[in-house]
Amino acid sequence: MSNGWDESAAAWIADMGEEGDFGRSHVLDAPMLARLRDRGFRRALDVGCGEGRFCRMLRDLGIAPVGIDPTDALLRQARARDPAGTYRPGRAEALPFADGAFDLVVSYLTLIDIPDVRAAIREIARVLAPGGTLLIANLTSLSTAGAWTMDADGIRRFRIDGYLEERAEWAEWHGIRVRNWHRPLSLYMRLLLEQGLALRHFDEPAPHRGDPERIARHRRVPWFVMMEWEKPGTGPAAR
Repeated sequence: MSNGWDESAAAWIADMGEEGDFGRSHVLDAPMLARLRDRGFRRALDVGCGEGRFCRMLRDLGIAPVGIDPTDALLRQARARDPAGTYRPGRAEALPFADGAFDLVVSYLTLIDIPDVRAAIREIARVLAPGGTLLIANLTSLSTAGAWTMDADGIRRFRIDGYLEERAEWAEWHGIRVRNWHRPLSLYMRLLLEQGLALRHFDEPAPHRGDPERIARHRRVPWFVMMEWEKPGTGPAAR
């Protein structure tokens, strides 16, 4: 069954542009990059790199990135925009890399797209070197379990239902139609902890610029979560 990415690739590329959508450019980019500056990272894997936007940002920080994605059209766009970059086809559930190959792994709004997140997190932990860092941005589980509705009193409120039920649903916006997975935050936390990873940073970042009404709505219901995890050990990635 299609997850919609092949059919939505052109609309996605047009919607992202170079700056990215509101969530990336106004909420996540700044805190994500702040966690990476001046940390001495050498080789990074961007899991679900899409059109390569964050890989280009990693290279601007002096980090050598490898992007992996299962959607051919997005990889072609990444290579066209970044001919010197390294972009490979593949899925998070079966990463084509050796154990401990990267001192940094990034998952930037990709866990929600992965059907077998259990296999994906095992693979991510496997390719992360001892002492290495896993930086995750994901939709909050509150946001994937609910929707804004207009109540009878004319006030918009966010309704949450079925929070503990893991499920896939179709998400549609700007000509894009893809399957996203809702999972409770506890599931992600448990899977990461089971790999022996240690949580070093947790945040629900707020918009730092943009339309005031949109910022106010985001503050009522944060849309994103950021987590930084470390793989224990004293290998070459340890700092």
